[in-house]
Amino acid sequence: MRFRVGLLLGLFATVIAVGLAFASEKSDANGNFVRLMGAGASFPAPLYNKWFKDYHALHQNVQVDYQSVGSGSGIKNFINKTVDFGASDAAMTPEEISKVDVGAQLLPMTAGSIVLSYNLKGVPELKLSREAYAGIFLGKVKKWNDPLIAKTNPGVKLPDSPVHVVVRADASGTSFVFSKHLSAISPEWAKNPGFGTMPNWPAGTRSKGNEGVTAGIMTTPGAIGYLEYGYAKGQKLPMVELENKAGKYIKPTNESAQAALAAVELPENLIAWLPDPQGEKSYPIVTYTWLLCYKQYRDAKKLEALKSVIEYGLTEGQKSSEELGYVPLPQNVAGKIRTALDNIHAK
Repeated sequence: MRFRVGLLLGLFATVIAVGLAFASEKSDANGNFVRLMGAGASFPAPLYNKWFKDYHALHQNVQVDYQSVGSGSGIKNFINKTVDFGASDAAMTPEEISKVDVGAQLLPMTAGSIVLSYNLKGVPELKLSREAYAGIFLGKVKKWNDPLIAKTNPGVKLPDSPVHVVVRADASGTSFVFSKHLSAISPEWAKNPGFGTMPNWPAGTRSKGNEGVTAGIMTTPGAIGYLEYGYAKGQKLPMVELENKAGKYIKPTNESAQAALAAVELPENLIAWLPDPQGEKSYPIVTYTWLLCYKQYRDAKKLEALKSVIEYGLTEGQKSSEELGYVPLPQNVAGKIRTALDNIHAK
């Protein structure tokens, strides 16, 4: 008897579940529920995912699914129209934009620093000159007690052990920004390998995503790698003080990133780079990161939801920036983004 009752209850639960699923699908078909699909940069992923989760809590009829697959894949998916929006720290080239027949509007939704984090027991603080960290990633500075490192760290007991470089394996906007900076400060780097989303790294173990580089540093004694500030902050990894253009050694902080951003004016297309910012207080590796939107959308409901999500990111969402290691957008930049939203409309 108990078995039969249990079986009936199980069948009843299944019918209810199927009915709810059918109702949900029907709701989708009626346009009461909107799902937006996005993919791209891992750099802003922690912030974007918080925005999308918090927005959904306020608007149950809108769900945003974001895949942290790297800027290169994000641009590819955007061009192929397999997503509703993309994300890239490398923005998009004019050639890439020309492949989007409905047009592309890039929106700089947040900014942040790219830091060098390391795993070196007994060395809680480290300063690196431009020559030293360019040399590390060129594969020429191979030991932690190399004179180029020792010179800027007097009194620090540096081990006579190998430097294990960790770099990105995927097409990455973080790599683009970092290699663009190295090209600006090192003529040798500019000549070869130069900059790009997948430069031919002269040295290093390759890991996928900011997540992979973070894990690589944490699990490899003697490691050093480049990653977005929020990832290093979240895992409490030590971060190098880097020599800036003015010859000052600067810690990556919200204030030093804001000082760098103040040195650049966004043009009409909202794409600007800071390969080596001016200013004594400027941290040397700072970038905007962009949301990639189509200028025309066939689905008016998706368009309405996307614009609402973007507006949330520009207002309430900015309040989450600092705690997650990002730089809140200046008001004048947010104003330019709102103006650019007028370029996005229904087809």
